[in-house]
Amino acid sequence: MTENETPGRVKIKNEAEEERGRIPEDRAPVSVLPLPDSGSPIVPGTVPIAARRDLLRLHKELWYTTREDGRGMGLCEKARKNTLLRYSMSFANENLANEKPLRVAIVGYGLAGAVFHAPLIENTPGMAVTAIVTSDPGRRIQALRDFPRVTLYASVEELWRDAARYDLAVIATPNRSHVPLGIAALYAGLPVVIDKPMAPSVAEAQKLIEASQKAGKVLTVFQNRRWDNDFRTIRSLLDADLDLLGQVTHFESRFERYRPNPRYETWREQSDPEEAGGLLYDLGSHLIDQALVLFGQPTRVYAESERRRPGVQVDDDTFVSLRFPSGVYAHLWMSSVARIPGPRMRISGLRGTYEKWGLDPQEDDLRDGKRPGSPEWGQEPREKWGHLSTDISGICINDGLIEMLPGAYEQFYIFLRVALLMGGPPPVDPLEAIETLRVIEAAQESIRSGQAIRL
Repeated sequence: MTENETPGRVKIKNEAEEERGRIPEDRAPVSVLPLPDSGSPIVPGTVPIAARRDLLRLHKELWYTTREDGRGMGLCEKARKNTLLRYSMSFANENLANEKPLRVAIVGYGLAGAVFHAPLIENTPGMAVTAIVTSDPGRRIQALRDFPRVTLYASVEELWRDAARYDLAVIATPNRSHVPLGIAALYAGLPVVIDKPMAPSVAEAQKLIEASQKAGKVLTVFQNRRWDNDFRTIRSLLDADLDLLGQVTHFESRFERYRPNPRYETWREQSDPEEAGGLLYDLGSHLIDQALVLFGQPTRVYAESERRRPGVQVDDDTFVSLRFPSGVYAHLWMSSVARIPGPRMRISGLRGTYEKWGLDPQEDDLRDGKRPGSPEWGQEPREKWGHLSTDISGICINDGLIEMLPGAYEQFYIFLRVALLMGGPPPVDPLEAIETLRVIEAAQESIRSGQAIRL
């Protein structure tokens, strides 16, 4: 090690942390609510009510500015807008502290409904699981065990007849039913959350958006991995004032696992296009969405895909390459036949490289019964933190540990509650979900032709 090298932990202090330090201390707090994009508490009651209305208006304006052209703005300007978004969101959340809980109906109680949506909703202040739709006897028993006072429906038709009793429908069913159930819920008068992928095709997804517009109801997509600890940390690195990476050149992201024995009977293993099965739809929906959030819309898509395991009908080993207008290349891997996975994420620039191994812990924690707000929720031990190599003002940092921002799936529903009660933007714009589907369709075309596809 040279005299200019610094080992050990590096903690990134971004603008959000600096702004939190400037909250006036002469105002008595009324409560402590979670700040929707930080994982740290904020003291509410520090801004007059009239100013909060202006902040909500600013929040809406900044959201749409960021969504439409934010991916091309400079990092410092983008960081400032992100900070204002976080603050306007927290003040809106404060205004709603005394509102009645939103009554949520979950359609489907398999993995998505029981492990993800139900516990996240129930642990979001101002929301409650009040109805579950499932005809499966075992799942009905589990639903009553989890929520003894819940209303159980055996069919969605029963729920639509009682739609006025609820404030939100969550469609947590197999992919082929997302579009018909989503449209039915919207026309029944309910805002809708749909699992990813929102539809098997761009054309089908557009039907959902048209129904949302005609019904005048919110539609959003559960892209929960926007709140993974690794992805949140990378976004913080890109927003940091220190410009730790320099001009970004490459981004790598992987969901690799080893599952040598396919479950042929499940819908995810079926080749019918309406099922939207296979890894490109399942894990690719997350990987592509994250890349688009970071870098915008790609100009070129190239993909390779194979069915490696005997008898499988859908892709189980797929690679996607995206090229962006900035010159960044994103390389995305998804596999069920990788006994030793590669790094979860690696991002490289002309100044530095950040690398993270291992998956965000929230899915496993939810399966184990842990909930948001419990000790160490969304956190990983030091030995699992990512590493950064860079230089700051001529001082080299080789293999410096970066403390992970905690994972925060619950923020999806915190954002959604504000959107439903105050008319703000949804946590995930369905138009962005359509762009992800557009890339998936281009990847499918590339796989068929063996050529890169221009968008």
